[in-house]
Amino acid sequence: MTPTEMSSGLVVNIATPDIKLEHFKLIAFDMDSTLINIECVDEIADAAGRKAEVSAITEAAMRGEITDYKESLRRRVALLKGVSVDSMDEVYHQRLKLNPGAAELVHACKAAGMKTLLVSGGFTFFTDRVKGELGIDYTRSNVLEVENGLLTGRMVDQPWGDICDGEEKRRMLLETCGMLAINPLQAIAMGDGANDLPMMGVAGLSVAYHAKPRVREQAMVAINTGGLDRLLEVFL
Repeated sequence: MTPTEMSSGLVVNIATPDIKLEHFKLIAFDMDSTLINIECVDEIADAAGRKAEVSAITEAAMRGEITDYKESLRRRVALLKGVSVDSMDEVYHQRLKLNPGAAELVHACKAAGMKTLLVSGGFTFFTDRVKGELGIDYTRSNVLEVENGLLTGRMVDQPWGDICDGEEKRRMLLETCGMLAINPLQAIAMGDGANDLPMMGVAGLSVAYHAKPRVREQAMVAINTGGLDRLLEVFL
């Protein structure tokens, strides 16, 4: 089907007759560069004077040029060794902002009776705070190891596994659907990078937000300009 630009910067690659927000029961969000304006790992690296090095790995991973996401994340986290928790707190308070329309979209989804899920290749230090800020129901992300107030350059294994990569995002979306006793086709998945494609591939509606070209091409809806709440235009 030929993509349809509903209005400037909003591209819909599927037919949407009578599609309603109320048809969906769950929305899953990526965090970095989707719900929020930054890539947290890059900004933490700035405190270590290694932002350019880490950002280059992040960009390659998000474009899908690095096939082993877990290894790319381990490499980036290793470069964070010695950064203080105080520096991370500074990133949260001074650099991290919700992207335009994030609060509005989450509010609209909750008002429609949907549950919300935040799945991130980022870190609990930030996802826990964003969860609280937006009233997100469920999260999954990675834990940075801290000793004496400083990052060790390692991550901590969790009961579900070692690293939240694309496959884990997909698994968590399916697990949450199972817990809610809904079909994955009743879920929406939003992201911007290659590691979001696995969860987007099993959801009933996949949405690319200011995304890498590969992700825009595969998504059912692509928001290329404006805020996250532009998704609501699809349901009008």
